[in-house]
Amino acid sequence: MLSHLTAIYIKQSLGKLSALCGCVVASIGSSCGITYLMGGDYERICYAVKNMIANLTGMICDGAKPSCALKITSGVSTALLSALLAMEGKCVSQDEGIVDDDVDKSIHNLTSIGAEAMCKTDDMVLSIMTSKKH
Repeated sequence: MLSHLTAIYIKQSLGKLSALCGCVVASIGSSCGITYLMGGDYERICYAVKNMIANLTGMICDGAKPSCALKITSGVSTALLSALLAMEGKCVSQDEGIVDDDVDKSIHNLTSIGAEAMCKTDDMVLSIMTSKKH
């Protein structure tokens, strides 16, 4: 349940469509659930979220297709790695990239990139996809 609630929380500020791959959001939720199942408390779960944001932000969606399984594999392996690091008390610091000391601010930074900054990326991906000769 924690995994789903986290994904819903992130998705609600991301918007309906985004160039940010959906597996990023789902994987962040998964990492929270994995951390919880490993005995992680709120602090460790926040660490997992920050580790995920530091690692997977920027993964683009280029259309639903069979190769999405590769991105899902990246998300799952990163979710497990982030949970393991969080359980060891390790997380990316606020001095690095878009991660903030506050987990909600980190999530906001991620969703701002996905909802606003990646609009041009979305246009470019669509242009590439629609200009292919089959």
